Amino acid sequence: MSRADTADFKALFLKDTPMMDTRAPLEFKKGAFPHTVSLPLMTDQERAKVGTCYKKKGQDEAIKLGHQLVSGETKQERLEKWLAFAKANPDGYLYCFRGGLRSQITQQWLKDAGCDYPRITGGYKAMRRFLIDTLDRVAVEQPLIVVAGETGCAKTELIKQVNGHVDLEGIANHRGSTFGKRATAQPPQIGFENAVAVDFLRHEDTHPDRPVVLEDESLLIGRCALPERLRAEMAKSPLAVVEATMEQRVEHSFNNYILDKLAEWQSEVGEEEGFAAFADDLRTSMGKVERRLGGVRHKAMTETLEAALAQHERGDPGLHRDWIQPMLEEYYDPMYRWQLSKKAGRILIRGTFDEVRDFLNSDSVKR
Repeated sequence: MSRADTADFKALFLKDTPMMDTRAPLEFKKGAFPHTVSLPLMTDQERAKVGTCYKKKGQDEAIKLGHQLVSGETKQERLEKWLAFAKANPDGYLYCFRGGLRSQITQQWLKDAGCDYPRITGGYKAMRRFLIDTLDRVAVEQPLIVVAGETGCAKTELIKQVNGHVDLEGIANHRGSTFGKRATAQPPQIGFENAVAVDFLRHEDTHPDRPVVLEDESLLIGRCALPERLRAEMAKSPLAVVEATMEQRVEHSFNNYILDKLAEWQSEVGEEEGFAAFADDLRTSMGKVERRLGGVRHKAMTETLEAALAQHERGDPGLHRDWIQPMLEEYYDPMYRWQLSKKAGRILIRGTFDEVRDFLNSDSVKR
């Protein structure tokens, strides 16, 4: 039994529907949706040729050229990939940029091969518009609570234990601070925005009576910028401030930015190359804080970092704590306290990790 084409974007995203993106690879790279696979009708070069033909000779000639470029073995290879996707994802859909020719051609070729597979009407453009409007709406209609705290207070771990959170740093694939780069790449800006919108949509569906709990963030999480409407709403939302001892913060930072970061790099590129990449990562981050720290303090921390790396390579990572603590005290804390002083009137609760988590999970924060 064949399934109809759809424009029910909300259902597509809430159900994590598998989707086949038939746009060119460059279009996909600029931004896509969760649970989407790039299986283009045309390569970037083929699309460029068809586009040039369209401008010079019109649609009919462009379509004719497209069929010439994607024919024979090339067409069969792509068709086999589409058929494999359809077989593996019987509940999925396909789309192109506007739900027009590319997805219609793909759909027809699949049908000719005996596979009746539905497409998304309106395509990528309509889904993208839906997500932009959804985020703008939900960010205003759904109350927000922002979890703040000094670096190393385990804010990310805290929000993950709260009903109805959105993990912005997880979506951005970045820990948020100067030293927060991860071994794997961040998503493109549009992909980041799409994923954030989907999580807000899911929150509205599953936790309509609870606020969205978010970690306090600056404009940029690595190179991913917070959507403008969301940032504006976060800037006036109540704060839940988590507090921790310096010892706890140093240990948390040590685990996240040293042990976990090294494990990530080694998992990606191997043990030896992973340590070299990890060391370069730390050195690059240390270089970014020089201006604010000043030459003398930066030189001292850099020397401690180098000594820690040498000792770490010999098997003992413990010396990293000796530069982490002054980095917290002299770089992160003054900046955080100044920023928090401007937000004092918005503080809803101050407490330990457990106190803040339990408060955010309690009925007292329900709508």
